[in-house]
Amino acid sequence: MSSPIRRIAICTGGGDAPGLNAVIRATVIAATNLGWECYGIHEGYNGILFPERYPDGGVFKLTRDRVRGIAHLGGTILGTTNKGNPLHFPIRMPDGTVKEVDRTDEILEFFGRRELDALVSIGGDGSLTIAHALAKKGLRVVGVPKTIDNDLDKTNTTFGFDTAVGFATECLDRLHSTAESHQRIIVVEVMGRYAGWIALHAGISGGSHSILIPEIPFNLDKVAAKIRERDNQGRLYSLVTVAEGAKPADGHRAVLQAAEIGHEERLGGEGERVAKALQEITGKDARVVVLGHLLRGGSPTSFDRLAALRFGAAAVRALHEGHTGIMVALGFPNVNYVPLEEVAGRMKGVPLDCDTIQTGRDLGICFGD
Repeated sequence: MSSPIRRIAICTGGGDAPGLNAVIRATVIAATNLGWECYGIHEGYNGILFPERYPDGGVFKLTRDRVRGIAHLGGTILGTTNKGNPLHFPIRMPDGTVKEVDRTDEILEFFGRRELDALVSIGGDGSLTIAHALAKKGLRVVGVPKTIDNDLDKTNTTFGFDTAVGFATECLDRLHSTAESHQRIIVVEVMGRYAGWIALHAGISGGSHSILIPEIPFNLDKVAAKIRERDNQGRLYSLVTVAEGAKPADGHRAVLQAAEIGHEERLGGEGERVAKALQEITGKDARVVVLGHLLRGGSPTSFDRLAALRFGAAAVRALHEGHTGIMVALGFPNVNYVPLEEVAGRMKGVPLDCDTIQTGRDLGICFGD
């Protein structure tokens, strides 16, 4: 039988997302109600791997007072990072080469030394893959799904997604008037990595005339034809929403920085490519707006805030019930428990036969195919 839980740790990894602080608050309050102590790890696992960087040794106590009034705040009071994956940690060798090493045993040793009994890991695919590895090595772990990209499998949605879509939709709403005033094409690039959820939902909600997503390789001649059709109808402007991971049918997606040891590739630039090409094909003035990290910031919507609070409370509930190696997943009407092995390393793209894409087609939106 596992020993009773007295102390738990919380970490936030990967890109920030609105709702992280709400998860932290709910976790701390639910845990302290059970008589547990809570500790926050600085910047993913950096607080453990590099304790000398922090005056408090990399880990600090989270009390009810420390998390008071943070549920509505963007970002994370713990800090976060998308570098230094402890499963594949880059180490520079004496000869100048770089190799990857597994540093998860150092994390387990830290938990034992500090008498931390369990971990609540809040993050996306990368963070949950690390959590799964730690669970397999014997650490009690519950994962919480976080990503504005909504690309995690086995959960209806992730917190942060609704906030990102809402802001992107507001930006599209604003761009209609300026695009129409100047009779321009305006291309709006949004985040999402290899999934088109943000572009699809915001594009339809914000009245885009064309939407380009990674799941549907696009042909810009089809988009240009849509623009000419609108011109012929007297609608002399067009909005095109482009997911950062979208790619043409006969080429490759735009990459700002290639993948290397310790770093995944950085996507970006597809909006600029699309705007330039459409201007050449149509002869119309085209401009590009890159929303980028604006989608990550700000206060979470009520939907994301409630989802995050439900996730935090459910994570503590799962640990109290004796669960480990699971992710709390949003279902309706309840939060479900899903084994991390069914989530780690898997991505949820937009299904091509989903009702949302069909809705877009019924509305006359061009997907570049």
